[in-house]
Amino acid sequence: MNQKVILTCAVTGESDFNRNHPNFPITPQQIADAALEAEQAGASAIHLHVRNPETGDGSSDPELFLDMANRVRDNGVNAIINITCGGGGYFVPDPSDEGQAGPGSDVSSAEQRVKHIEMTLPELCSLDLTTQNQVESGKNFVYLNTPYTLKKMAKRFQEIGVKPEIEIFQPGDILLAIKMIEEGYFNAPPLFQIVTGVQWGLPTTTETLIYMRDLLPKDCVWAAFGLGKMQLPMVAQSVLLGGNVRVGLEDNLYLSRGVFATNGQLVERARMIIESMGASVATPDEAREILGIEK
Repeated sequence: MNQKVILTCAVTGESDFNRNHPNFPITPQQIADAALEAEQAGASAIHLHVRNPETGDGSSDPELFLDMANRVRDNGVNAIINITCGGGGYFVPDPSDEGQAGPGSDVSSAEQRVKHIEMTLPELCSLDLTTQNQVESGKNFVYLNTPYTLKKMAKRFQEIGVKPEIEIFQPGDILLAIKMIEEGYFNAPPLFQIVTGVQWGLPTTTETLIYMRDLLPKDCVWAAFGLGKMQLPMVAQSVLLGGNVRVGLEDNLYLSRGVFATNGQLVERARMIIESMGASVATPDEAREILGIEK
């Protein structure tokens, strides 16, 4: 196959998680240590969120992001740092007036949403090109990302030299991304991440992935991942179709049924799958070359 596969580890996320997990990273130092663990296990890139150190809940505090990013760098992590920019787009209708934002909403301006990226200056950051009904930890909301806001965010990323990882949740998201590429908002080669398994989103099936892949622009770099028990099967499926992969505790807590995983174990398992298919995991510097990132 002779294929170099970019292996990303998403080490913590911001969703609710099983509090019985004995080693789930919560504090900035724990997240930084998890990033180092993932790199040592073979990850090419690390995808990072932050959490409230006291409660363990997801957070959008820019100071926490800066603290975490500094600790990751102090740990000597060479893997590509990819920081989420997905916050600030959660709309929960007020039950008494669904035209208004109710409790649980977090809708922010483009300027607010990119502040932590300006402060941390990672090599990559996620940009979710979707507006979609979603369910997360039993909570229903509209994930709200309008073209107007997305274009402002993408333009700012170009100005500060951070490459967006274009997160795709449905077919129309790809069409919007192609239009934004034509308008000059994304530098070549564009990087796409196909997200499957979100409730009311794309099902994690071979047919879905083939359809989504075939909509992508020909000169792009792409990856895909599945949630929960479909995380590792999607590693094999994505590699088979020419894509890159993502694993980690953000998307799946288990190594096998009832057995809690660590980020390092999930990376090791993904690497084994990749290599058993005749491909190899890209080193961080090889991944930078593939993505057109200057170190």
